[in-house]
Amino acid sequence: MDHGGHGMDMNLPPFTLARGLEFSGEPFFLIGCVLGLALYGWGAMRLHRRGDGWPVMRTVSFVVGVLTVALVMCTKLNDYGMVMFSVHMVQHMVISMLSPILLLLGAPVTLALRALPAGRARSGRGGPGPREVLVALLHSRYVRIITHPAFTIPLFIASLYALYFTPLFDFLMESKPGHIAMMVHFLAVGLVFFWPIMGVDPGPHRPGYVMRMLELFAGMPFHAFFGIALMMASEPMIGTYKNPPDSLGIDALSDQNAAGGIAWAFSEIPSVLVLIALVFQWYRSEQRAGRRADRVADRDGDKELNAYNAYLASLQAKSREPAER
Repeated sequence: MDHGGHGMDMNLPPFTLARGLEFSGEPFFLIGCVLGLALYGWGAMRLHRRGDGWPVMRTVSFVVGVLTVALVMCTKLNDYGMVMFSVHMVQHMVISMLSPILLLLGAPVTLALRALPAGRARSGRGGPGPREVLVALLHSRYVRIITHPAFTIPLFIASLYALYFTPLFDFLMESKPGHIAMMVHFLAVGLVFFWPIMGVDPGPHRPGYVMRMLELFAGMPFHAFFGIALMMASEPMIGTYKNPPDSLGIDALSDQNAAGGIAWAFSEIPSVLVLIALVFQWYRSEQRAGRRADRVADRDGDKELNAYNAYLASLQAKSREPAER
């Protein structure tokens, strides 16, 4: 397939990691990454100036998440991804499964809620501010729908099978805007899928920790099956990558098998990362609940424990009555 419509030279030299990591400066994602870092930095600085703290690890996680997006979209990996299925699969897996997790661990919504100015509607001197608008959006029917597992899990699965195994993929790869739209879609699907599972930022759909783990494992096996299907195929399945440029010196089927192996291996990485994060959050939640219970006990003189002990004493007294008679 001819990729000339992208305005890029597809007669690339054989792929090496050094060549792939050369800076290319894809403008759409470059501007998006710089803007994302700038807005996050503004929010953190705003909190700092008014004396509020913001966890350093959240900042580190968000920055690394943005850098992973830039790594696969603002380097020559993006060029090689147009003609090599294996490189494209690295882009897809990183931007849909690794970057979203890191970005969400940075809690950007929580930062925005704390940093954005409030409106003056309560005082009668104006309408809702940015913070109120964001809160209203978080509680809207639209957000409730797109964060519900009945929507997120099928969307996560369809982003693989309905895209790669239909003519839609080849259609999007015929133009630069189509390719960018596809990558934006991958990132958005990853964010929507992992947002209710991660549980860092507030949202309308927030199940218990066991249900979050079930949601996670409900989607991950389909990535593994997708990778296995590519690895076991006896001929190239994606029209875009059936005829790679001779300058690359690669075989289309071997490259597809490598892409399948990448998809299969990557399905384990987010599972482990998210599972570790969930266990840590669960542990901290139990600690907070224990501290709240201790504070309540301190305030009321441990009335609940005393009442329970009295109940046990009454049962013991009743059990002795027949013997005394």
